Amino acid sequence: MCSQYIHSLRSEATVIMRFLLTAAFVLMGSMVFAQEPAWIKTGEFQWTCSPPYISARTDGHDPDVALKDPTIVFHDGYWHFFGTHRMQSGKVAMQYLKFKDWSEADKVERHTLSFMEHYHCAPQVFYHTPHQKWYLIYQAAKDWHKAGATLPEDFDLVPVYSTTTDIADPQSWTAPQEMFPEGRTPKTHWIDFWVICDDDKAHLFYTSDDGHFWRRETAKENFPVRWGPEELVLKDTKEELFEASHTYKLKGRDEYLTIIEAMGPGFRYYKAWLADKLEGPWRPLAATRDKPFADTHINVTQPDPAWTTSISHGELIRSRNDETLEIDPAALKFVIQGATTEGYRKKYSHIPWKIGVLELAK
Repeated sequence: MCSQYIHSLRSEATVIMRFLLTAAFVLMGSMVFAQEPAWIKTGEFQWTCSPPYISARTDGHDPDVALKDPTIVFHDGYWHFFGTHRMQSGKVAMQYLKFKDWSEADKVERHTLSFMEHYHCAPQVFYHTPHQKWYLIYQAAKDWHKAGATLPEDFDLVPVYSTTTDIADPQSWTAPQEMFPEGRTPKTHWIDFWVICDDDKAHLFYTSDDGHFWRRETAKENFPVRWGPEELVLKDTKEELFEASHTYKLKGRDEYLTIIEAMGPGFRYYKAWLADKLEGPWRPLAATRDKPFADTHINVTQPDPAWTTSISHGELIRSRNDETLEIDPAALKFVIQGATTEGYRKKYSHIPWKIGVLELAK
């Protein structure tokens, strides 16, 4: 009788143990699933688009045409937004905005960052931990004296940087310094410079508006100078691989994401690639016209009425502000510039770009 009772207890204990193990495996599986959003394997994205949050201001003696090329970090309770400031006179500089909530972004004070008299724009902002400083990486015109030149292709562009210890003070940025002080004989046009660091190196990515995507590197202790030779990362046609490349580290994973702007017939959209290290190789994730990273015609839901047909020069919101450029793959938000079809048909320097935010649909 006693032995039967003991046997019964053992059987019940076995059932309970199996149940607990099964529950543990289910829980572990759900945790893994939560850390690995489906898009990492499928390359399929669905976005919801906000209304336009920031538009060009048309007051003043030199009204704005557009505020574009956004880069942004959240620090000390505020969003710190930097972008290209294009004016009706043709002058191109940068602007800084600070706000607590996106709903107030269009109303706050704007600070024009005129680091030089001639063309400079397309910023990237991040905090460089080894130097304990904020960096702005941007492009500037080398041969700025060309009469009437207002477009990127009018100039020999160079990557430059400014630094500050107080991102909230727009007057505190240092004068621009070239990242290639030794000079460079360009083999191709280069544009939209982007820096990201791993444990040992800083990597400089850029495009050349002709279907080529490039990378250079320097030892982390040498940043922001002493860059090595350029290496071709990806190659396609101009339309399929255009400009505005941005590269990020995926939080909790040994993987990187690169997004690059492409040109459709009368609009812009974004493609995406993944790699296990910044040196590559880069494998296509959402890298075709039919399967894009973000395209208003395929995988973006907008408010009614829709305010943009282009997804152009955007910045993913980061989970950290440092040089690793980490993003949370489970909570993607994409700050973009957009314009209507009618607006996009205007001369390039007169496209009225506005700023909005895409959020990955749950």
